[in-house]
Amino acid sequence: MGAGLVLEAGVLASAEWRPSTRTRIRLHSDVARPLPISEDVARRLLAHRPGELRVELRHELPIGQGFGMSAAGALATALAVASATGASRQHALEVAHLADLYGGGGLGGVSAILEGGLEIRDQPGVPLWGRVRHFPASGAVFLIVAGAAMPSPALLHDPRFLRRVEQAARPGLTRLRHRLSLSSFLQEAERFTDTLRLGPSRVLRRAHALRSPDTRVAQAMFGRSLFAMARTGPARSALVRQLTRLGLRAAEVPISHRGARLLTGPPPRRLGLESRSRD
Repeated sequence: MGAGLVLEAGVLASAEWRPSTRTRIRLHSDVARPLPISEDVARRLLAHRPGELRVELRHELPIGQGFGMSAAGALATALAVASATGASRQHALEVAHLADLYGGGGLGGVSAILEGGLEIRDQPGVPLWGRVRHFPASGAVFLIVAGAAMPSPALLHDPRFLRRVEQAARPGLTRLRHRLSLSSFLQEAERFTDTLRLGPSRVLRRAHALRSPDTRVAQAMFGRSLFAMARTGPARSALVRQLTRLGLRAAEVPISHRGARLLTGPPPRRLGLESRSRD
């Protein structure tokens, strides 16, 4: 369970499948690392269909920085493969959700990005079992990489850490369920960041340095990265100046109004947010 914003930047996948007497799956990506969750999705969706499947993935944001890229990759792969092979959308969603969950990528990210805007997950699980509410939200979010990637599997398999997360999140989620708005979400995200202190301290200091009365800044889960929204034009300009002064790389990404969907046309390039830090 949790809450978050669905952004336009994510993972784009294309899939080609042709019947054959043998089964072969080839997954190609623009990142130089294994993608076991997306590979698991492709394998499980192909199931017992004999044929050759080729999946191409394009990542618009860095992996391991708390931007939900494992969920985005799992869902993009699932939708593309389902479209190519004729599998049902519901089955594709279930496979993506379980692959992300058991692969250590995340807990509820697939359900969160099925639609756009501001989302809150009231009951865990992929629809039709889980309960996710989406609310319209507009604007753009600054995504700021402030350190090296933070792989999530070890954290998500640590019961003590998950208890800390639950204790830090419970008060804010309770308040959001009674009064959910973009402003209240950003306020609770700041409180959650300061309570959990996922760190390292250098990242948290930068979060505080970027905040102002009109600019909310919180840490992305789970990454050495931040997300920020400025309420006014002058606050946005001040945020850009502060980012420049601190030497932080950032990208401004619009909030999505539609969530995950099938697209046509060539995929765009990544936004270039990789960190050079050794943190």
